Amino acid sequence: MLLCKNRKYFSSHMKRLLFFAGLFFLVSCAPTSKTGSGEDSLVLTRKYVGNFVDYRQHIPEKLGQPYLIWIKTTMDSTYGKISAFGERCDFKPGDRLYIKRNQVSPGPISTYWEYQIESDDNSVKYKLSDFQHDRKNLISTWF
Repeated sequence: MLLCKNRKYFSSHMKRLLFFAGLFFLVSCAPTSKTGSGEDSLVLTRKYVGNFVDYRQHIPEKLGQPYLIWIKTTMDSTYGKISAFGERCDFKPGDRLYIKRNQVSPGPISTYWEYQIESDDNSVKYKLSDFQHDRKNLISTWF
């Protein structure tokens, strides 16, 4: 009778131990952040969108809405004016501009893309709005 109880006790603890070992394995293998640099070489993560020409500031109509800048490049006929978050634009005329996307994983299950516009040397960056107001399309369709 004592041997039977010890087997039940051992069996329940072994199940718990295997459960936590499996959970630890899943969490340790989950990606946390992916920039697409080396391991993601087949996926385009940076795209040239022209040289900087000018920008226009869009002041929010309601309190709490973000400031937007509309960036005009030499490839304006292809992309239109690019909508980014910011109160001012520090790009200089002639700067080569790129749109970069980063895959973000806030948890072990969910992932999403974040988009930003940056200069050639990465010295100036702005987060892009998901909805591009000039052409009325989503930024994700550009990749």
